Amino acid sequence: MKKQSLNAGQFPWKAFLLQLVAIALPVALQNVLTTTAGMVDTIMLASRGELTVGAVGLCGQYSSLMLNAYWGFVGGGMLFFSQYFGAKDNEGICHAFGIVLICMSCVGCLFGSLAVFTPQLIMGLYTDKTAIQEIGIRYLRIAGFAYPLQTIAQAQCALLRSTERVRIPLLASIAALLTNFICNFTLIYGRFGFPMLAERGAAIGTLAAGIVNVLLILVLAVRSGEPYLLRFREHFRFGRHLVSEFFRKCWPILFNEVLIGICGMVINVVIGRQSEQAIVATAVFRTLEGFVLAFFSGFTSAASVLVGTCVGAGDHETGYQRALRLVRLVPATVFCVVMILLGLRNPILHSMGLRAGSYSLGIHMLMIYAVMGSVRMTNWIQNDTFRAAGDPVFGTVREIAFAYAMVIPAMLISGIWLKLPFLIVFLCSYIDEPIRLVMMLRHLISGRWIKPVTAEGLATIGDFRKAHRI
Repeated sequence: MKKQSLNAGQFPWKAFLLQLVAIALPVALQNVLTTTAGMVDTIMLASRGELTVGAVGLCGQYSSLMLNAYWGFVGGGMLFFSQYFGAKDNEGICHAFGIVLICMSCVGCLFGSLAVFTPQLIMGLYTDKTAIQEIGIRYLRIAGFAYPLQTIAQAQCALLRSTERVRIPLLASIAALLTNFICNFTLIYGRFGFPMLAERGAAIGTLAAGIVNVLLILVLAVRSGEPYLLRFREHFRFGRHLVSEFFRKCWPILFNEVLIGICGMVINVVIGRQSEQAIVATAVFRTLEGFVLAFFSGFTSAASVLVGTCVGAGDHETGYQRALRLVRLVPATVFCVVMILLGLRNPILHSMGLRAGSYSLGIHMLMIYAVMGSVRMTNWIQNDTFRAAGDPVFGTVREIAFAYAMVIPAMLISGIWLKLPFLIVFLCSYIDEPIRLVMMLRHLISGRWIKPVTAEGLATIGDFRKAHRI
């Protein structure tokens, strides 16, 4: 059946914005809570000195590497979840979740084992500062037990968000944040008769929060009658055909995330060999960047659902028009959030332990990020939109190519060989973004990224391509 074409003048802005807020806001709030947990760690550890803040910050970069390792499964899962949800294929959703859960659990166990049993190797890779290494080792030996729990929770959240049940992850995140705060207050400072454990207390808080998060998601799913997360018997009854289709669609995403994770690790290795002030300023900047990413993640989840469900249901023109408007909203939102952080820079940066030289570096990093971060988020939202619509290749190839052809060489030359001022080194990490922005926008406008995987979507794709002369 031929879908009626939706042109720009017919676009229902009010309904679109209401759907966007309904999906994006709870996701953004959930991730703000997660980021707040990291900020709580930083603020509470500030009294232990800048080295402790820097060490725990580097441990956070190891967690980010784990995120890159499993995020390809999240992106691939949301592609299938959202399109199956649009096609009302409940069995397909459950089977796809089983694949995602197995893959992500394996990643979490691998990274957790490395953190618990070989923390010296990890910290030695990220920095050559012995004092920072020793603090990080004590943190990782405990926090490593939380990593499998974090990956399981992310798999659960990807399913719930894609099926428009965003309140459950939000409520679980609130409980996890409260748990983390109470444990930090009790164990970092040694309150209520407990020993003063400093960075080890922060690690215990991270572990306790991970346990609460996973368990509460399951409890809330039971109470609300969530139809997909609790069908355990169906999760692992997927056939070879679905596994083959899943990895055929997801391998570019997986490949992209792993290679980008390696690129990010190189960047962190270079930064870990700058001055101690630069390491501390970067640790605080990454925490603040998390707030920006929290708002951005709401948009990416909305893009996956709002665009992916349309493509899965065969309403490609609506998905296309939604994508065009999402890309317009992102840079303005990101820029505004960074401006708010800059306006509150004095109380925020001082409370997180930055002083003198590290404080100055932190301010200038935020100023650079206000511009370059907005460009980066625009590229990311387009790539996530392409993935949700069934095209994981275009953005992936360009992100990897530019990262290895431009970003890594620029970081190594400026930070290790020439030993340029730190802010120049930091700016080099964004050197590829403006060029990719032009390429991504051209591909977005073309509409060639709409590649459905459902029967409903395939039935109407010919009409869409004919209308757009593809």
